[in-house]
Amino acid sequence: MTDLAGRHVVITGASTGIGRASATRCAQAGAAVTLIARRADLLEQAVADLRAERGARAAFAAADVADKAAVVGALDAAVAANGPIDGLFLNAGIGGTFAPVEDYPDDAFNAVMAVNLKGVLWAIQHVLPAMKQRGAGAILVTGSLASERGLPMNAGYVASKHAVLGLSRAVASEAAAFGVRCNCIIPGLIETPMLEGLPPEATSQMARAVPQGRTGTAAELAEVAAFLLSDAASHVTAQAWAVDGGMLGTMRV
Repeated sequence: MTDLAGRHVVITGASTGIGRASATRCAQAGAAVTLIARRADLLEQAVADLRAERGARAAFAAADVADKAAVVGALDAAVAANGPIDGLFLNAGIGGTFAPVEDYPDDAFNAVMAVNLKGVLWAIQHVLPAMKQRGAGAILVTGSLASERGLPMNAGYVASKHAVLGLSRAVASEAAAFGVRCNCIIPGLIETPMLEGLPPEATSQMARAVPQGRTGTAAELAEVAAFLLSDAASHVTAQAWAVDGGMLGTMRV
């Protein structure tokens, strides 16, 4: 059973979708949680709900993860609110622009790398030293099917998601001797605001590509995220863990 009692888990991209579901699941498992995202209004409501529904120790810090100073400030605020960070779930991300490789705009490439890769690196650089000093900690990064497959028409997104998988493995290799783990979670087609914004016929078509015949829920992914952040996964590090209904093992591009 996933147990996060006495732990402090920080989650980015936590105002909606996977991030918010993961905050709820971690709080249910006993963790104090700090939510980070850009929109303070959504964060404030999410924290209020966690406190009301779960009696959770919950706090938030509004920050754009593409801004290094903002990331550092939000993480420092998290420590001030809930103590040392035991679990860090770096879930914030953007989708980038759809265009052929030769036409992919520089500004779009830079923007997706800033959020999906640099923001992850900056957060790890700021939190990892304290974890290593304490001899414990778990870091989880949200990847994508695009971490493992070369999908067409979105080179920036694919490059960024390949990069965060490599980064998580590099961190795992450096941190293992200090008792710190780092993994990459690979969502498939998960019911999030981004997916829900598509036409119903599009989501139905995509669902047919999933071996299980359906899209996944944010709560299903959150269950795995909480497990990977807990001591139940104490011998799991440097892994790409797919929550995708079987897509990654079977998909054809």
